[in-house]
Amino acid sequence: MLRPLKITIILGLLAIATFAQSGVVATAERISGDSFDYSTATPNGAQVYGVNKPSAAMLSAIDTGLTDLFTVARKNGYSKRLNYSDYTVFIARPDRTQDSTGAYSPDIAIGAAQYAGSVYDKGGYIYAAGMVISNNPCAFLIADHTKDLQRVSNVVRYEGEHLVLYHNDRQRYLATRDHSKSGGHPILQ
Repeated sequence: MLRPLKITIILGLLAIATFAQSGVVATAERISGDSFDYSTATPNGAQVYGVNKPSAAMLSAIDTGLTDLFTVARKNGYSKRLNYSDYTVFIARPDRTQDSTGAYSPDIAIGAAQYAGSVYDKGGYIYAAGMVISNNPCAFLIADHTKDLQRVSNVVRYEGEHLVLYHNDRQRYLATRDHSKSGGHPILQ
């Protein structure tokens, strides 16, 4: 039987987790301008919120990206935040579906911030395949895809690299947290 103090502690922790998750949802909605009406989990346990109901193939692609992330993270000696349940993925409505060459590239438009004036600046915003929206809890935003789900797996792995580094190697995280100065993905080899 649980004692009243243990019950109080457990309920307090659940309340904190719920508050943190609702804050992350609000952040994702503010950044994307979308409402995430669907909530589910991947077969391996990552939390997913979508503007549309994610297909089984999309959920599998997310798991594949996280599996690849965890493999390369362990290869680099990292051990923290290597569970599917550590991650929340928001699937937003794409702001474009083709890049400047006409290739299929569902991306989200986000404020240019540190990319202002760079080749990526499209007039105060940039197009991004994904964006970390919270380091703790681990959450990022990607665009919805209807095909080329290998790209989804890659984007999940790449956004996840920032989160793995944040929790395992703060110095390397600080050097690679954005790509405005140089560098790109994959960060972890």
